[in-house]
Amino acid sequence: MSSSVFVAAGILASRILGLVRQRVFAHYFGLASDAADAWSAGFRIPNFLQNMFGEGALSASFIPVYAALLARGENEEADRVAGAVGTLLALIVTMLVLIGVLATPLFIAAIAPGFHGEKRDLTIHVVRILFPGIGLLVMSAWCLGVLNSHRRFLLSYSAPVLSSVAIIVALLMFGPNTELPRLVVILAVGAVVGSALQFVVQLPAVARVAPRLRLSFDYRNPHVRAVITNFLPVLVSRGVVQISAYVDTLIATLLPTGAPTALLNATTLYTLPVSLFGMSVSAAELPAMAGVARDGDDALRARLNNGLRQIAFFVVPSAVAFLALGDVVAGAVLQTGRFTRDDSVRVWAILAGSAVGLLATTLGRLYSSAYFALRDTRTPLAYAIVRVVLTTVLGYACALPLPRALGIDPFWGTAGLTASAGIAGWVEMLLLRSSLNARIGFTGLPVGYVARLWVAALVGAAAAWAIKLTLPVGDPIVAGAVILVPYGLVFFGMTAALRLPETSTALTRLARLR
Repeated sequence: MSSSVFVAAGILASRILGLVRQRVFAHYFGLASDAADAWSAGFRIPNFLQNMFGEGALSASFIPVYAALLARGENEEADRVAGAVGTLLALIVTMLVLIGVLATPLFIAAIAPGFHGEKRDLTIHVVRILFPGIGLLVMSAWCLGVLNSHRRFLLSYSAPVLSSVAIIVALLMFGPNTELPRLVVILAVGAVVGSALQFVVQLPAVARVAPRLRLSFDYRNPHVRAVITNFLPVLVSRGVVQISAYVDTLIATLLPTGAPTALLNATTLYTLPVSLFGMSVSAAELPAMAGVARDGDDALRARLNNGLRQIAFFVVPSAVAFLALGDVVAGAVLQTGRFTRDDSVRVWAILAGSAVGLLATTLGRLYSSAYFALRDTRTPLAYAIVRVVLTTVLGYACALPLPRALGIDPFWGTAGLTASAGIAGWVEMLLLRSSLNARIGFTGLPVGYVARLWVAALVGAAAAWAIKLTLPVGDPIVAGAVILVPYGLVFFGMTAALRLPETSTALTRLARLR
């Protein structure tokens, strides 16, 4: 079974529990409450720092060096490098957590400028509790880097299940009889407990694959210096990418109550295909591309183009589903308790906006991995800066002045946020592709292949809409199954009829997972 399947299986387990977690959260908090907004805005900060320091910068700087040593059979040297990097990372995140806990009130205006009074105070309290979990999650990402380099993908990508389980347990235990402001504080404590579990569960596996690993201060080692040298540009590059999501949340706090929570709910849904298909392929291909990069451009180009086809095959129908059937998706996952049918429609608008750039975002992840495999961290950084500038300017214009000019509810500015981020994602991806093509030769998706994917997805959406129009209003989970399952079946049937080889490959992999 291919590495990307193991990554996808781990991510799928994690994301399914994430959807369950968000459903339970929606049941108790609904959409338009100050406590829900405090959680949604506060949770973004640890998420931002984890992705920037851990899964983003660390993976892109550490894995190419560590995996290359393993590929040459220098296991003892590889373990020394991993130990030194782990020690340095532990020192950095310890300082980060201390500064974060102490300085939260100073930078809360940058987190949620639209929050005031008790809502602002509650957000400060939540962020302070969440900060210790950041260090644990970043160290968990270090474990992921070690395990991925040894081609052990399943555990590292399924470990976040424990974090979701801890939050779900906290909600189920305290949700029925606890006021919302106190419940959100309990939720933050549960998140930190989950972060600890996510880190600890990976340690035995790390010890097995790297038995000589010891924490050390061997920073004179040239391989460690290479990781540090790569880390800083990648940190800025990944940080710039994360700033795009951070800016969206910041602007959302200036919109009516419920906008930050709606954005978080939609993000949970539309990051599923990004993580499941874009991230799984990119994560599996990064160590592989780092290994073949020294063999020449042809080998790297072949792996990249194959990965692009794998991503597009699943992301195109995901984008069409969000655009045409987003209310069905949101209703099936989130509609319960305080979360109503109207809330599902609001989330649909944000999902439709995200569909604009879903394909570009996922393809861009793989292109960035190709640059990192070539030890080029500066080119992705430059284009990431372009992306975040566009996201900020377009996001502000589409979220605030545009709804006023159109005379519509300001809440719909949240859809403008995701749509503008999608446009910026296309610009970044096209710049990445253009520069890489000039360097290693043509890469990308054949126009005919992409066109057949869109035709298959649109035919599937038309069939799903026909069912939706004739289906009586009922349970949203049942409606989701009755509408979305035929959508998927029609898509697979159409791609098979159009003779796309990825169809048989996908069905074979699904059969192996049974």
